[in-house]
Order: sequence, then structure tokens, then C-alpha cells
Amino acid sequence: MEKTSEKNTAAFTHLSTLSQYIIPFGNYIFPLIIWTNYKDKSEFADHHGKQALNFQLSILLYTLLLALIAIPIFVTIILQNIPVEAFFNDRHFILRNFDFQSHIGMLSVGITAVILFGLLKFVEFFLVIYASIKASNGELYKYPLTIPFIK
Repeated sequence: MEKTSEKNTAAFTHLSTLSQYIIPFGNYIFPLIIWTNYKDKSEFADHHGKQALNFQLSILLYTLLLALIAIPIFVTIILQNIPVEAFFNDRHFILRNFDFQSHIGMLSVGITAVILFGLLKFVEFFLVIYASIKASNGELYKYPLTIPFIK
């Protein structure tokens, strides 16, 4: 049975990943600090620290892959379709003859990547909360679709 301090440390490790919404890269910095301080003191905290970091690194990898799909598609389509008639008129940017229909397949792929990114971030938030609840209950938790970077 894990001590209350170990459970709290493990739960706080998971919850510290939510600092990404306030501090850039907080989802890597704070769990790493907590994990390195407690990994030798508690196997329970070590397991949860590794899980939190591996999950955040996996999310980063999935996000980069989705960005590598979506960004080039949108940039290419926009640059190919900006007509010569694009101009500023009375503080309004006017585009004429912008053709989406000839690129609907690529746009669908790009929009799907953006939707998947949004879904990924939504699911990430709730999985972090769920993992912290499991940790506070003294249970071992493994995030789904996580690549084990740290073993």
C-alpha cells in the first residue's frame, strides 16, 4: 500500500502537466522536476512520473505529425490561390476568385488534421485528470497510445 505522500506526489505529477496552459513547456518541466526528485524514493512516484512524461512526449510527437500534415497543405493551397486581384480597399482585404473546389481533397486532409489536433488536446486534458485520480487512489495507471520513451 502506497503512503498518502506518494499518492499525492504521483497525482500532482500528472496534474502538473496542465501547467502548459499557463507556462510554455510547463507540461515537460514540472513533471520532470517532480519525477527526478522522487524517482529514487518511491517506485509508485517513479511509475507515474514516467507515465506522465511519456504521455506528454507522445502528445508532442502526434502534434508535430499533425502539424507537418496540416501546415504545408494550407500554405500551399493559399499561396496557389491568391489571385492578382487581392488588394486592400478601405481597410478591408478583398480576395476574388479564390478556388477551393479544385483542392477539396487536400483541404479535407488538412481540416481533418486540425480536427484531430483539437480532439487530441481535448482527450489529453481528461486523461490527465483521470490519471491523477487513479494515482490519488493508489492505482497504477498507463496512458493509452503512449510511446515508452523513458523506461
